[in-house]
Amino acid sequence: VQLVESGGGLVQAGGSLRLSCAASGITFSYYAMGWYRQAPGNQRELVASITSGGGSPNYVDSVKGRFTISRDNAKNTVSLQMNSLKPEDTAVYYCNARHIQFRFMEYWGQGTQVTVSS
Repeated sequence: VQLVESGGGLVQAGGSLRLSCAASGITFSYYAMGWYRQAPGNQRELVASITSGGGSPNYVDSVKGRFTISRDNAKNTVSLQMNSLKPEDTAVYYCNARHIQFRFMEYWGQGTQVTVSS
């Protein structure tokens, strides 16, 4: 199983980035997908999640209205569009896959750094 994130980088406050996660080795449509982030000294937090069928996206309050999660089950990818970025969004962002029935079947990507300068 591999989850490979891409799209991180350095951006100024107010800018945008789009993160992508490509999954392989799993039946993608059987997995709910999520994006987590972890800043230095902080716990990893769930930023956004989406169901296996692409419905019911959920967001942490701090990113509502700015971030959008989406998935393409034909391409085995999940994306996170991040707009109006703030310095407090700086973190390593991780892609997560969790089986909809067997929740112990959970996988993580290696993470991608997002840095927002003020």
